[in-house]
Amino acid sequence: MKSDDSFEATYAVKMHCNGCTNDIKSCLQEIHGIEGMQFDLGQQIMSVNGNVAPSSIISALRRCGRDAIIRGTGKPNSSAVSILESHEGKDPLTVRGLVRMVQVAEKRTLFDVTINGVEKPGNYYASVREQGDVSKGATSTGSAWHQFEDPIECNQKGERGLFSGQGLLKAPVNVWEMIGRGFVITGEPSHEPKSTDMCGVIARSAGTWENAKQVCACSGKTVWQEREDALHKNIERSM
Repeated sequence: MKSDDSFEATYAVKMHCNGCTNDIKSCLQEIHGIEGMQFDLGQQIMSVNGNVAPSSIISALRRCGRDAIIRGTGKPNSSAVSILESHEGKDPLTVRGLVRMVQVAEKRTLFDVTINGVEKPGNYYASVREQGDVSKGATSTGSAWHQFEDPIECNQKGERGLFSGQGLLKAPVNVWEMIGRGFVITGEPSHEPKSTDMCGVIARSAGTWENAKQVCACSGKTVWQEREDALHKNIERSM
């Protein structure tokens, strides 16, 4: 049965034959919420329909020894992204998380939040801020425009000694209302940000089948080379 939160997402996945696609189906078969999958071997693109967080798809494939790059989500002009960085502390401007947003209906948007770098385990809280000014970190993003009450649990300890976690949040908002605003993660349920909290600016991203590039025009690197660069910058599981 199709969920009210269903959307289509496309992923670049290295695959060469029907054996590869069968392996991928087997890898993803236990993920609840997948309603259908299609594969284009020529373009090495996988399409997934359902209400599954893209980060969950990518994490599952990596556990099976594969990797994937998200290429687009939802309909045109219904998707956005925010790279979350820490603007103060031991590693200034280090990427600590990523949020992908996809609007599935009027005033209904899903937020796939991945946090990769907090020093203490526990619950963390997300909010969309009135402003996108990150010149002074999270403290210059203004008051909360929308607060998520459900916390994101960060209890997975990584190689760097930092903790990570993932969450799929929902809000009665449209994507176009959030473009240019800030997104903040804080350890306080009050949503009051500190200068050391991670934050980012919300920007538009590609919808399904809108991003077919294989080589970046700016760097000349392939999408997989860019993927390696992103992993070194701590953008994991959600790219």
